[in-house]
Amino acid sequence: MSETQSFAAPAMPDLPAPYATPSVVNFATVTGWPEGLSPKAPSGFKVTKWATGLDYPRWFHLLPNGDVLIAESRTKLLPRHDPKDPGVEGQIRARSLGKSADRITLFRDADGDGIYETRSLFLGGLNQPLGMALVGEKFFVGNTDGVVVFDYQQGATSLRGPGRKILELPAGGYNNHWTRNVVAAPDGKSLFVTVGSASNVAEYGIEEEHRRACILQIDLDGGNERLYASGLRNPVGLDFEPVSGQPWTAVNERDELGDELVPDYVTTVQEGGFYGWPYSYFGSIEDPRLAGQRPDLVARSIRPDLAVGSHTASLGLLFYRGQAFPERYRGGMFIGQHGSWNRAELSGYQVAFVPFSGGRPSGALEPFLTGFTKQDDPNSVHGRPCGLLELPDGSLLVADDAGDTIWRVVAEK
Repeated sequence: MSETQSFAAPAMPDLPAPYATPSVVNFATVTGWPEGLSPKAPSGFKVTKWATGLDYPRWFHLLPNGDVLIAESRTKLLPRHDPKDPGVEGQIRARSLGKSADRITLFRDADGDGIYETRSLFLGGLNQPLGMALVGEKFFVGNTDGVVVFDYQQGATSLRGPGRKILELPAGGYNNHWTRNVVAAPDGKSLFVTVGSASNVAEYGIEEEHRRACILQIDLDGGNERLYASGLRNPVGLDFEPVSGQPWTAVNERDELGDELVPDYVTTVQEGGFYGWPYSYFGSIEDPRLAGQRPDLVARSIRPDLAVGSHTASLGLLFYRGQAFPERYRGGMFIGQHGSWNRAELSGYQVAFVPFSGGRPSGALEPFLTGFTKQDDPNSVHGRPCGLLELPDGSLLVADDAGDTIWRVVAEK
């Protein structure tokens, strides 16, 4: 994208034809972080280890008293997985497939200096948890098979009781995209729940995708479910833009069409909107594998706002609301790009940034936190960034799940 490009409206990226390059399986090998090495931020920022010794930390929630919650979970290695299968072997090397900790850990920074003093098990025995939300004295968790609610009292370091499932979600079969983010609406009266597709492009039948590849909205008791937006292959990160109040989401697009197809994207989420999956992408560009099947849906498919790179696995999404970072970052969007497996050269494996002004992107995607890829081996990585959290002091936490590390980024004064 050129520097003179207008970002006032959704932009169409330059896209090649399908299969312009072969579809390759190229899982990165995760090696971990050697002592003394850390990701790199732009000049004027400092990166430090905030927490280690976790088991695939993926997602954050900040409680009103400043306690930080971290969900630890991953894709489960099941008996049906053949370790000799190249895809399974690759996922094991990438540390994305294995035993899931299925817990939430609490970190407490009692003196507010940005460094925690104590940590404790907040909730255990969950089922691949990801998203968390607190509304009043009710704490909600997005398990892969549904939303569960627990009673919460401020200051609690652990929750008692089994909780109560208020929403069943599809999790059987292939369950390719198992993460379920849960975000409270700004007015605190409802919850948004993201549900990824069961497959790449509905290859197991469209009936398997019922209530999937979508964002649902429910009342706090789990009732009055409505389909807020659909045709979103795997929406995960969701946040509300501070100026307009509009919800934005980060979406993982489809695979196996070549190195540069299809770009992941971030976009505003229009109520009732359909975003193309599985029949088309970036508006009305038909997927050749489903050409002609649903011209009615293709015709009304919404073009997403901003492409963020093909196969980058963009998961985390955060609008920066603080004042500690330099002015150009204030109100902008940070994106946790977990990294590719379906590209000859690795893509993603960074935290990216998009500047915003007046509620809209005002510049192109740019790298912010890099250095996850090994310099001496382009097919190996130290870790994989995922979820993001802004601390009360304005510093940024980054969940490096494969590296079992939480990184903290601080603006130097």
